[in-house]
Amino acid sequence: MKILVVLGPNLNLLGKREVNIYGTMTFPELVDCIEQEAEKLGMEIEIFQSNHEGAIIDKIQKSAHFDGLIINPGALTHYSIALRDCIAAVGIPTIEVHMSNVYAREEFRKHSVIAPVCWGQISGLGHLGYLAALHVFSRKEEEA
Repeated sequence: MKILVVLGPNLNLLGKREVNIYGTMTFPELVDCIEQEAEKLGMEIEIFQSNHEGAIIDKIQKSAHFDGLIINPGALTHYSIALRDCIAAVGIPTIEVHMSNVYAREEFRKHSVIAPVCWGQISGLGHLGYLAALHVFSRKEEEA
């Protein structure tokens, strides 16, 4: 199974930004953690981070060879119809992940334009949300 993990705007600042919300794990530590878990599960993984909506859309459009997509769109979650339409168009099973509990934060963060085109959503589990998503995809393969 081959999984693409897409990390959106500002996630490269993990460990430096709002540690009271996102924790102290740095971006390189997160990448390493995800890669190690994927290896344990026997998955191929590619991790892509960008602060640019267009770059994220371009990457997803070229992802037909992946079996699944794990995406943390960051703030794009709340307004990017273009990203939503891209995910819908490629048709790859997608899990939306947020490290913080978006439903316990500001009102505008409680609405995702991405969620309706995703297979599922994981919110509020910190870095464990990405690992949970990997496990969900691994179980999907077992049940196929």
